[in-house]
Amino acid sequence: MRRLLFAFALLALASVSAIASGETMRTTPLHAAAAQDDVEAIGKLLSEGAEIDARDGTGATPLLVATHDNKIAAAGALIAAGANVNAKDNIEDSPYLYAGARGHLEILKLTLAHGADLKSINRYGGTALIPASERGHVETVRALIAAGVDVDHVNKLGWTALLEAIILGDGGQRHQQIVSLLIKAEADVNLADSDGVKPLLHARDRGFKEIEKLLMAAGAS
Repeated sequence: MRRLLFAFALLALASVSAIASGETMRTTPLHAAAAQDDVEAIGKLLSEGAEIDARDGTGATPLLVATHDNKIAAAGALIAAGANVNAKDNIEDSPYLYAGARGHLEILKLTLAHGADLKSINRYGGTALIPASERGHVETVRALIAAGVDVDHVNKLGWTALLEAIILGDGGQRHQQIVSLLIKAEADVNLADSDGVKPLLHARDRGFKEIEKLLMAAGAS
């Protein structure tokens, strides 16, 4: 029994040691260079044969690591070298989707210029436009609309970008601008959620008077 307990203790210590050393994350030098925004190191590692789309323990590529912290120079160097802007990690984030959701506009533009899959979806079944609309990233929403993302895509919650901007937004100027942008992009102002509730009723329930006016002017009922 004592030997068994001792063995378990050793295994526990080994696990802690592995975590502390980063072994379980399987982080490569290229991931580290991306996190540090070290373009020179990125170039050197790639010239030495580093795998550009190597995965760490979370499934993230070096480009996604750079995108997480909005390391624009590193992201640009990796994308220019051919990194996959659509490579997803274990929770279905890709550099393109994450940049859109977080409002990392410069990296988003780079991904859009290098093959971003506009139809790709996150773990909630949403396009990049939906979380961008929810979080009030006006210029990101503008860029995604201009790129051609489907403004009426419905996620697993039964929400479009317009619905999510109203339901999860704060009704302030940023979300008013986003609602206006979506309307101008011909988003369906009468497309209801999975419970049959339309955008106008959601706006009224939340007391968003300015958004209510925008919707009514666009023919919402």
